[in-house]
Amino acid sequence: MQLNISQIAKKEVSVFFSSPSAFLFLGTYLAVTLFVFFWVATFFARNIADVRPLFEWMPILLAFLSSALTMKLWSEERRMGTLEFLLTKPVGVLQLVLGKFVACLILTGIALALTIFVPITVSMLGNVDWGPIFGAYIATFCLAAAYIAIGLAVSSNSDNQIISLIVSTVACLCLYALGSDAITAFFSSQVGELLQLMGSGARFSSISRGVLDFRDIYYYLSIVGIFLSLNIYFLEKTRWSLHEGNKTKNLWRAVTLLLVLNLVISNIWLQQVRFARVDLTQGHIYSISSATKQYITHLDEPLLIRGYFSSKLHPFLAPLAPQLKDLLEEYAVAAKGKIQVEFIDPLQSPALELEANEKYGLKPVPFQVADKYQAALVNAYFNIVVQYGDQYEVLGFRDLIEVKAARENDINVTLRNPEYEITRSIKKVTKTYQGGGDVFSSIVTPVKFTIYSSAEAKLPEPVLKLKQEIDTYLVDRNNAANGKLLLATYDPEINSNAIGKEIAAKYGFQPMRVGLLDPKTFYFYMTMEQGGQVIQIPIPEDLSFNEFKRYFEIGIKRFSPGFMKTLAFYSDESAADDYYGMKMYSGRNFNTIKQKLGQGYLIVDTDLKSGLVPEDADVLFVAKPKN
Repeated sequence: MQLNISQIAKKEVSVFFSSPSAFLFLGTYLAVTLFVFFWVATFFARNIADVRPLFEWMPILLAFLSSALTMKLWSEERRMGTLEFLLTKPVGVLQLVLGKFVACLILTGIALALTIFVPITVSMLGNVDWGPIFGAYIATFCLAAAYIAIGLAVSSNSDNQIISLIVSTVACLCLYALGSDAITAFFSSQVGELLQLMGSGARFSSISRGVLDFRDIYYYLSIVGIFLSLNIYFLEKTRWSLHEGNKTKNLWRAVTLLLVLNLVISNIWLQQVRFARVDLTQGHIYSISSATKQYITHLDEPLLIRGYFSSKLHPFLAPLAPQLKDLLEEYAVAAKGKIQVEFIDPLQSPALELEANEKYGLKPVPFQVADKYQAALVNAYFNIVVQYGDQYEVLGFRDLIEVKAARENDINVTLRNPEYEITRSIKKVTKTYQGGGDVFSSIVTPVKFTIYSSAEAKLPEPVLKLKQEIDTYLVDRNNAANGKLLLATYDPEINSNAIGKEIAAKYGFQPMRVGLLDPKTFYFYMTMEQGGQVIQIPIPEDLSFNEFKRYFEIGIKRFSPGFMKTLAFYSDESAADDYYGMKMYSGRNFNTIKQKLGQGYLIVDTDLKSGLVPEDADVLFVAKPKN
């Protein structure tokens, strides 16, 4: 049997290459592939050393390639009247089908092999991760096998090559588009997930990004099995008119139906097998830890992770956005439906950008981009928002990337530890939500909120309106804080400006003016204080009340354990530098550094006398070591 299959395959391949059209066909396929990669996908404009665009278009190109290969294999036999003669030969129908199938796989493999110089060339231009490339070729070959099986089944049912080409192409494209975002957007999340399991597109994307999953491989094998079975059944029907009875016909129908149903049901059953997968990428960037998996599978409510990535990014950041997207998809897979992942380009939709600005406080960051024609500043988004209920956490590019500079012109920008940051944000928002959505639930010592404001008659109208909204908001929060929020308001200008002088000396607060030439001055400052630690709550530039609420929440979290990273600050106070005979003690020189660090960290002084970093510290800052 194996000999017959190989002989049939060899014969089909030799027939294919006996005609000049074979070389024209392969040349056309290669030319179209290169055109799509370098021109349509604008490889050089992307400034990213990867071959993702090559495989993003491959499923569409394969639909035409496979259909063109299979359109005449059975249709030509029917048209020439040789099919009945072929079926009377001692060679079985199964051997005929497998022989033609293997021949098509060989021809497809040759076509794919012609593209191998593309990733080789790209690897010469930059560092390339060969894991996803290897996975992409596996995915392409598996998808090609499925398309070929479909094409053979269609060809065996028609004696017209053009009809076979059209029907096969449409069937392959429909299978690919079935689970695409354009289709699933019209249905609920449950129906969308089912369509993704049925369509070949999601499976192809999963393997091509570097994750080899047994369920995806079996999916393609089952498609091959289903349509090869139908191919055999259609050919057997041709023989029925010769000498077969009804009993044999019914048996063939039953066996084919049972085989198809078994392949479909086994696909559904295998969805619970999640451990049979291999991460082919360098550093296994698409494999989240078991601790993260265990945590996210116990979520009580659906959690939303939304990535805000602009299409135009700095060349150093552009390659990192696809990696983050793939990692977030892993969260969705590991959470078993409890995490929803979305990707948005706010610059493409004013409404989404307005929501990002007002709800999450996201602002585009200006990046300098340049090519050989021009240099410009581009405002772009590179953020991740983790939302659970009404609680959310925002991660910016400073939280997600790490910059290493070996030399002035040798800068390496990589992802810092995105899984840690994302999982930490998930824990933070779930903890807040489970605490009733109130950050005051974890605060032990009350927080004092102080407003230093001039009399309302002296405040400009926009500032007065903001202050009135703030006063109302603070009263509501005070009532719900169970005594953990203390409110105080002072007029710095009373009693001969006594309080004004005090806050000027203590915090540097000076009278404000609406304009440089405006003679009228006023005070409007806000602070939070707990246990001797004081932070200033900034006034929103646009005097937006929503922006103030965001600043207020950030400020409260500064005093809530577990919400902000704790930075242990060490400096050798006893060590002194001798500058021209004058002793300059280090402790006095780090106030500015502490003030800047305090904007993002909870600062705790440590002397390290025990030789151990404090257990509650996330970061150790050694300002001046001794010995």
